[in-house]
Amino acid sequence: MAISHDTVTGIGCAVALVNTNVDGVETLTDVAALDALLDREQFSGRRDGTAAELRQMLALRRALRTAWEAPDTRTVVELANRLLREARALPRLSDHDGWDWHLHVTESDAPLVHRFAAEVGMALADLIRDGELDRLRVCAAEHCTAVLVDLTRNRSRIYCDTGNCGNREHVAAYRARRRETAAGAQRRETAAGAQRRETAAQR
Repeated sequence: MAISHDTVTGIGCAVALVNTNVDGVETLTDVAALDALLDREQFSGRRDGTAAELRQMLALRRALRTAWEAPDTRTVVELANRLLREARALPRLSDHDGWDWHLHVTESDAPLVHRFAAEVGMALADLIRDGELDRLRVCAAEHCTAVLVDLTRNRSRIYCDTGNCGNREHVAAYRARRRETAAGAQRRETAAGAQRRETAAQR
């Protein structure tokens, strides 16, 4: 099933925010870092640029991670409903900054945390309604806690893109196969040597 642009954008923003703290490494350290994140995600609208706004976004980050760690769909439903309720979501169509018609669910001058939460809440609602919630995943790489959304046709993506995890895991698997191949060859050579010695002793 095709996932709408609004849903991809909203859940992508959530991924970007949640992944500002991976494995205990904090990158959303100040207002400038928050601005940079919003610029990368092309998140428009009001920005106060205050420490209070940053604290609100850090609190939202903790809440959003629930979507990836939830034990069941109902938990994510409750999260999405709470995000939309607290943001006082009111859907409307908009075409700004060169974008075609798309959905916004708050006014552009609403507080940043409300607009961000509402966009993510709507994206989660869409994934839930379409039965696509299993596309939300935690990176499969060992010791990585980053989150991702799998948008591939065959739902095959398992690694994040925050730390080159996929390449590292592939290299590690290749090296493990090489070690196993070498160990197998050594075992075969040892067995063959033992067999030769046994044959020679019997002559």
